[in-house]
Amino acid sequence: MQTFTFFSMTHVVTLVLFSLACFMFVYYRKKLTSYSRIVKWTLFITLILCEVSFHLWLILTHQWEVGDLPLQLCSLSTFLSLFLFLKKSQKVFNLLFFIGLLPAILSMVTPDIVYQFPHFRFLKYFLHHSAIPLAVLYFILFEGYRVPRKAIITSYLTLNVIAVPVFFLNVWLDTNFFFLASPSESETLLSFFGSGIMYYINLEIAAIIVFIITYIPMELLHKRDNKKVTE
Repeated sequence: MQTFTFFSMTHVVTLVLFSLACFMFVYYRKKLTSYSRIVKWTLFITLILCEVSFHLWLILTHQWEVGDLPLQLCSLSTFLSLFLFLKKSQKVFNLLFFIGLLPAILSMVTPDIVYQFPHFRFLKYFLHHSAIPLAVLYFILFEGYRVPRKAIITSYLTLNVIAVPVFFLNVWLDTNFFFLASPSESETLLSFFGSGIMYYINLEIAAIIVFIITYIPMELLHKRDNKKVTE
């Protein structure tokens, strides 16, 4: 079943279903308020199951290796989400907002997988990468989190600080966590970033652009909140 094709029928349908889920999350947010605890723990359990089941599958199929340690960006987003479900933290949410919203969506548009539906890896990949941005929406819609504009820079710097030990860990273990060693094996957006020093320059440029674009709807949300206060 290693025949995944970009924008095949199953890929497009999956993206459409995710988009509908996000739309319904926002459109029916008032009706869902009374069910917010159910939504919260459903997302919490989904994220745990996605992370754990993936490693169990690798172990049971004798494919697990050190490069499969949960040290990718999606795993970091997962752990930040799980932490926030248990304990409030504005700083943690700021970072999650920037690395868990648009990056996860882009990962679904150009996924780093080779397996086709209905393989476990296909289902796990898209369910996992859907649950992360849905968790971000949950925190915004039901727990009232907002992100200040200055968080664009502070979160960007925080991510770079985290990336430093990850870079050296890649050198030590010959791995590719955060895709800092090279682009993914599958053709994704990172495949167009070149190689060598240009790869890292393009990574940094792309990261700040993604952070800025991600903040645009939050800026609009701030204006809406301020307008309600003044009315």
